[in-house]
Parts: sequence; C-alpha cells; structure tokens
Amino acid sequence: MKFLRIILLPFSLLYGCVMLLRNKLYDFKILKSTSFEIPTITVGNLSVGGTGKTPHIEYLIRLLKQEFYIATLSRGYGRKTSGFILADTQSTSIEIGDEPLQFKKKFTNIRVAVDEERVRGVSYLLKEHPALQCVLLDDAFQHRKINSGKSILLTEFSHLYSSDFVVPSGGLREFKSGAARADIIIVTKCPEILLPIERKRLLSEINPLPHQKVYFSFIKYGDFTPLNAEGKNPFTKEFYFERNYSIALVTGIANTKSLEYYLKNKVKNLTPIKFSDHHNFKKVDIENIKQIFDNIAVSNKIILTTEKDAMRLKNSDFSAILKDIPLFYIPIEIVFHDKDSENFNEQILNYVRTNQKHSSVHSK
Repeated sequence: MKFLRIILLPFSLLYGCVMLLRNKLYDFKILKSTSFEIPTITVGNLSVGGTGKTPHIEYLIRLLKQEFYIATLSRGYGRKTSGFILADTQSTSIEIGDEPLQFKKKFTNIRVAVDEERVRGVSYLLKEHPALQCVLLDDAFQHRKINSGKSILLTEFSHLYSSDFVVPSGGLREFKSGAARADIIIVTKCPEILLPIERKRLLSEINPLPHQKVYFSFIKYGDFTPLNAEGKNPFTKEFYFERNYSIALVTGIANTKSLEYYLKNKVKNLTPIKFSDHHNFKKVDIENIKQIFDNIAVSNKIILTTEKDAMRLKNSDFSAILKDIPLFYIPIEIVFHDKDSENFNEQILNYVRTNQKHSSVHSK
C-alpha cells in the first residue's frame, strides 16, 4: 500500500496544485465569490470520506430553529434530478438525495433545498422566502463561489486531515493548507471519554491558527427504530443487546468503522452488508440482503441500517420484499465534550444574531 501511494504521489501533487491555483484565484479575487447579507454557515471537510457532516448539520438545525427562520442547502448528492428543488414532505431520495430528505423528515418546519449551483440555490431560497435569517450550506467547504460568513471544517479523530495527503495517494480533496479558511474546526467521532492529554495532542497536531476555534464531538446512538413504523418501537436498543440478537448491518455510507465498533461486542453476531456511499438500492440488492438475512441460522435476528440509508430503502418498490422482515435504522446525534457545547453554541448564536440584515446579494 505504501509503495502504491508513492507511485500515485505525482498525480496527487498535480491535482493538489490545480486546487491550490483555483483557491488562490478566489483569494486574489480574480474569481468572484458571492456574499449574502444574511448569515450563511458552511459545514464541510477536506477529506473524501465521511466525517459526520449530516449529524453536525442537524445539531445546528436544533440549535437555531427555535430562534431563527432557517434553511439548509445541499447539492443533493445521488439524486436523479438537477437544478433547484425545494423539498416537501412528499419528496423522495431520488428527487433530492438521502441527506436532504433526512433533514426534511426530521425537521418538517424548516426549508430544505437542493441545487448543484449554491449561489443560485441561496438566491432562489431568498426570493421564495425573503424572511430567511440563516442558511446552512451542507458539504460546501470547497465551494468557493459562495463567500460563507462562518465556515466549519470537520476532521475525524482517527484520521486527522493534518496527517493526510491529497487524492489519489491520500484522502484529501485539496492540500491541508486549505484548512486555513475555516473559522471553526471540529474533531468528530472522538471517544466518549476524551482525556485532557489526548485533547492536547490533537490540538498540537492540528495546530490551529489564532482565529480558529477547535471543538471535539462524539456520536450518541439512539434506539433502533422500525423502518415502516416510525415512533412505534416499544423496545430500546438494549432489548436486542440483552437478548443476544444477531444483526445484519446494511450500509451505503463512506465510513462504517465507528458503527461496527459500537455494535461489535453488544450482539451475538454482526454481519456487515456494505454498499458504496449513497448507493441507490435496486430490487436485486434487496433480494440479496433478504437472502443473507434468511441464511443467518438463529431466531433472534434483525436487519439494521443507518438513518441515511433508510431514506433510500423506504421505497415502495421494495415494500413487498421487506414487509415481513424486522428492519430497523439507528439514528445518531452528536454531543460535544466538556464545555465545548456551551462555547460552540455561543459562537454560532452570536454570529447569527449579530448579522441579521436585509436579504440582498453582491459579488466581490
């Protein structure tokens, strides 16, 4: 593997330099960025793999929605449509993508939109909803056409951007120097207990700039929820752990390590069934999943998936195959360590409160 990374290094340098040049053209204002006169918050990463953007966007929604009129804007990765779409409760993952659909299903009172052109997307949102007070930009750290008011960079505890390199020899979308654009850095998927010495080590490796605040979060797993009967599950997840269930874990996400680690020692047997990130399930996939599940030779068994995958599995085309199968998803939330929650909340709320202006736009 190390030899392969060395072979690919020239391609990484070429790609990294192209991205660096692009960023410099924006920095020197040769390429224009658009600023909106309402608060915009970008959540993104440098790495290609999943760092937990979705639960962090949901955290921001919960934080802001009680006080402000907010919207989310994603490109809608994996959807079969294009252009601007404002989601409603009847939207599907095919129309808007799995992550935006998850936002809309969980937070029905906020505006959820998708558009591959983010400037156009925010402009349309403001045109249709001029009272908007904040827009959350999902996975837009590299989208320099918008000059975001507050930029949040996520990096995974076990795979910091500071020790990685550009694709294809590494896993970064650009040189790690791009982290300088972030106002906030969040180290995600930390252990639930984070020792002060470990926190100090991580801060030393990241080496934040004076203007940057660094916070640490971990994943909190919720109870298993029936896919076809949301909110009607009479048992907590501990019911299945205590009765030594076997679980077939169906995933179509970038990184399953933390979820597999969480479940591994809590169940009798864990059978991972993995698909590519944002995989659009087909009938043959569902039939294969059912066959694998049927071949698990115990009576206490269920199929478990992620909340994001559940958005794509909840498809009428699959209902006949799945109707008699105990299929659940496991929701997640993020929790900040120690006083990070208080400090992070204050920083975000102060930014949004102090930047309420008329909804106009200008380029620079």
